[in-house]
Amino acid sequence: MKVKMDRGGPPRFRYYPREANKLFLVTRSDLEPAQQAVQAAHAMRQFAEEHPAEDKRWFEDSNVISLLVVDDEHKLRSLLDMAAFLKTPCCGFHEPDRGLELTAVALGPSREARRLTRRLGMALG
Repeated sequence: MKVKMDRGGPPRFRYYPREANKLFLVTRSDLEPAQQAVQAAHAMRQFAEEHPAEDKRWFEDSNVISLLVVDDEHKLRSLLDMAAFLKTPCCGFHEPDRGLELTAVALGPSREARRLTRRLGMALG
C-alpha cells in the first residue's frame, strides 16, 4: 500500500497487486541485522545513482521494496552476475570498512529480478 498526499486533502491510498514493481535489496545473512539494514540502504542509494531513470520510475509507480538475504558474499556475487547477464538494472555495494566486500545488491523492478529472488528469505529475520 502506498500513501499519496494531496494538497489540502486527506491521504489517498493506492493498492498494488502482488506483482507490483519492486526494488529488490539483497544482503547477506552472515551480517548482523543492523548491518544488513545499513548495507541495503547503501545498495539502494547506489542504484539511484547508477540507474536514475529506473529509480525514478520505480519511485513514482510503486515505491515498494523487498529486503532479502542470501547466505554469503559468494552467493551475493552470483546473484549480481546473473542479474547483469540477464540485463536487469542492478548494482552492488562494496563496504570500505569490510575490505571492499560485496555486502548488498539492488535489483531494479523486472520479471527477471522477481525470478532471481523468489526463493530468497526475508532479511532481518
